[in-house]
Order: sequence, then structure tokens, then C-alpha cells
Amino acid sequence: MNSNRLSIGIVAAALIALLAYSSMFVVGAREQALVIRFGKIQSVKTEPGLYFKLPFGFLDADRVQYVSEQALRFDLDNIRVQVKGGKFYEVDAFIIYKITDAKLFREAVSGDVSVAESRLRTRLDSALRRVYGLRGFESALSQERSAMMQEVRTDLKNDAGALGISIMDVRIRRTDLTREVSQQTFDRMKAERLAEAELIRARGVQERQRREAIADRQVVEIVADARRESEILRGEGEGQRSAIFAQAYGKDPAFFEFYRSMNAYKSSLTTSDTSLVLSPNSDFFRFFNDAGGKKKLDERLPADAAKAPQPPAAQQ
Repeated sequence: MNSNRLSIGIVAAALIALLAYSSMFVVGAREQALVIRFGKIQSVKTEPGLYFKLPFGFLDADRVQYVSEQALRFDLDNIRVQVKGGKFYEVDAFIIYKITDAKLFREAVSGDVSVAESRLRTRLDSALRRVYGLRGFESALSQERSAMMQEVRTDLKNDAGALGISIMDVRIRRTDLTREVSQQTFDRMKAERLAEAELIRARGVQERQRREAIADRQVVEIVADARRESEILRGEGEGQRSAIFAQAYGKDPAFFEFYRSMNAYKSSLTTSDTSLVLSPNSDFFRFFNDAGGKKKLDERLPADAAKAPQPPAAQQ
């Protein structure tokens, strides 16, 4: 009898524990819960903690559906967009969103994230095509890109709000040329680079010619200055030479005459085949006819100069 009571007590305790367990549910810090009774939302639990409901969900009573409260992301790849000017590009984008109204989210898409993302995907594709179609490709690579993403976010805001979703951010991961546009762009860039290279080369040739002209002018100026300086120095040297000769002639005219005659002989009779047709009595040969040259010299010099001491006779 006691054993039967014990068994009944254990069974009753187990039923009570099972009933209590099925009547409780826990909401974590990263989620929110919807209590659904007979297909209708009974309550929404957004704060973490322990909550109670009708046990077992008998006849579709008090079921709990959990909805993430974290920021979620979904990607949209290889969107073909046409920019202003008619060219096509491929764009990869992603959205960061958060379920802010769990009740509306349940009513709109039955709480199914994949259904919500499918609807957002269609709207994002349309928004990206519109925003890119109003601008050139360069805008997506400039500071205007942030404004473009803000426009896309604004376009998605109303549709996302109707799903109980808040769009936190929209970003572009990749913007590439399509294959045909890529080849056209490459050819255009190649032609631009070749034209730029030719321009740089022409400028280089022009600069080289300019510098060569400057260098040639400087060479002419330097050579002219050097020649002018050399002529000045030569003139000064000739003047000093003439002054020295004049001074020497004044000190000893006879020796000076002799010296000049020797230089004349040396210059005229340098080679063995030199021929001179002159009179033997020419003044040029006076030192041959008169080794001292005294006769001719006495005839040419004034009387007071003839009385001056004479140089010794040259040795024959």
C-alpha cells in the first residue's frame, strides 16, 4: 500500500514538474519571443528572463516563436546596373538590418527571415539601379559614394519598416566593369596613356632643345669672352714687347740692329731650298759684307749716335 502511494506521488511530482517545465520559457539577451495562442500573438517578450505560458501548446495554444534581436546581414551579388551614359557594371552590396518590431515581423512574413530578405533583395536591386542610373561610374569611386548609399537606404526604409525591420546600413562591396565594358575602358585608358606619353615625350624634346640652345649660347658667349680677353692680353703683350724692344734699342742700337738682322736671316734661310733674289749691296746683307755692320750703321745713325761705343765685331 505504501509502495503504491510512493509510486503515485512520484508520478504526480513528475507530472507537476513536466507541467511546470512546459509552462516556462526563457528569453535570452540576443533574442525576443512571441507568445502565439491559437494563431494570434498573445504577447511579445523583449526583455531577457524567465516567462510563463499555457503548458504543452495543446491545440495550438501558447506556442513561443523566437526572433533575433541582433543586427543581421544579407548580401546581394552580381547586380547588373546601368550608369548614366549607357554603360553596364556589376555591383555587390550588402545590408545590415535589425528586427525592431517582432509583432509586425510575424504578421508580415510569419517571422521567416528568408522571406523578409527575399523581399528586401528585390527592393535593394531596384534602389541600386535607380541610384546608379542617375550618375556616372566615377561617382561610385568618389566621395559621392556615401550619398549614394544614403539614398539607397532611404528607398529601403519604408518597405523595411512595413516588415518590422530597421535598415542600419547599406554598403557596396564591389563595383566592377562588365567584360565588354572592361575591354572598352582598357582600350580608352591605353589610348589616353599613349597620348599622355607622347605629350610628355614632346615636352621632353622641347626642354632638351631649349637647354641645348641655352648651352650653345653660353658656349658662344664664353668663347667670345675668351677671345676678347685673349686679344686684350695679346695686345697688352705686344705693347709690352714693343716697349721692351724700344727700351733695348735705346740702350744699344747697334746690338738691336744686329739682333734683328740675325732673326731675319734665321727666318729667311730656314730650309736648304730657300732662294733669295737680292742685290749684293742690299741693306739686308750688310752683316755679310761688313761683319760689324759698322759702315752701313754709321751712315744711317746721327753723328752723336755714331760716336757711341760700338759692339765687338761678330765672329765669322
